[in-house]
Amino acid sequence: MTKKITMQDIANQLNISKNSVSQALTGKAGVSEKTRHLVETTARELGYEYLPLRKNYHYSSDGKTIKIALIASDYAFSLKGFFGEIYLSMEKEITSQNNSLMIQSISKEAIESLELPSFILNGAVDGVLILSHLRTEYIQKIISTGIPAVLVDHHHPHINADAVLTNNRFGAFIAVEHLVKLGHKEIGFVGNISISPSYYERLEGFQLALNQYGLNKDDSVILTDIEEDEVSVKVAMKRVSKQPTAWFCVNDGLGFLVSSYLLQSGYKIPEHISVANFDNGQLSKLATPKITTMDIDLELFGKRAVEQLLWRINNKETANQEILLPATLLVRESTGPAPK
Repeated sequence: MTKKITMQDIANQLNISKNSVSQALTGKAGVSEKTRHLVETTARELGYEYLPLRKNYHYSSDGKTIKIALIASDYAFSLKGFFGEIYLSMEKEITSQNNSLMIQSISKEAIESLELPSFILNGAVDGVLILSHLRTEYIQKIISTGIPAVLVDHHHPHINADAVLTNNRFGAFIAVEHLVKLGHKEIGFVGNISISPSYYERLEGFQLALNQYGLNKDDSVILTDIEEDEVSVKVAMKRVSKQPTAWFCVNDGLGFLVSSYLLQSGYKIPEHISVANFDNGQLSKLATPKITTMDIDLELFGKRAVEQLLWRINNKETANQEILLPATLLVRESTGPAPK
């Protein structure tokens, strides 16, 4: 019977400690890149069965702790339900790998004056995670320092950096397709596409679904400049001369406000009008009825962003990448068959 190769066998072969072998094979800090490569090569040669795929790039070439900065606008940090969960996932991923995290909220004044945090200007961090959107010129200034950066839930044609994003177009397509399959042919859109590229992409996904299923686009119910507050939604909805049989809203806040307006106006959801939205935040769960939505895996969002930044630190010359994460349809009580 062939003896199974163990970590101790690899350690004996290389005349190093078993702990060093474990650190190398599990991707932990504490060993040099040269030792890590030697351990992996020897493990393969000896036939070690539990050699993992090298997915985690959480070490530096000299085995030292990597210093990561997380920055976002004051507004983004205030949205604890969405960005808060992404931030917590990032923190968990970074600290679990014995790397360090520095967090900085960027004021509106600093963004306007292009004032970077001192730890970026001084090169005191190895990489930067930029959560949500900041002014394009501000992000460009960060990138000009040469510190590797990854954008999280934001991108722009003029920003040359990696980005981890939701697949907004396909997510919106799936949500609208769900409404179409319920028999809805008159579907409206509510959002403010100037706020975020994500919202514009969700409009594109909405239109893609209409085209796919041969439905007419009615501009009178495609509301693309609606502020996320009760008064704005009420004014906009009152201007709609004929309600569609379903609304797709770009986020939970607008989904909640649209649903509230419809109920206050005497409509039943979903008997008269169905409502679907995006993000699966608290408001879609608290609404009555609960709102059908596209769920984003926020923990995966944070984890994948950290992985990409650590990979980028070790691969600075490789072409920039955009990573699209899927959204999942959660069907709830707010969507039903189109009224006959």
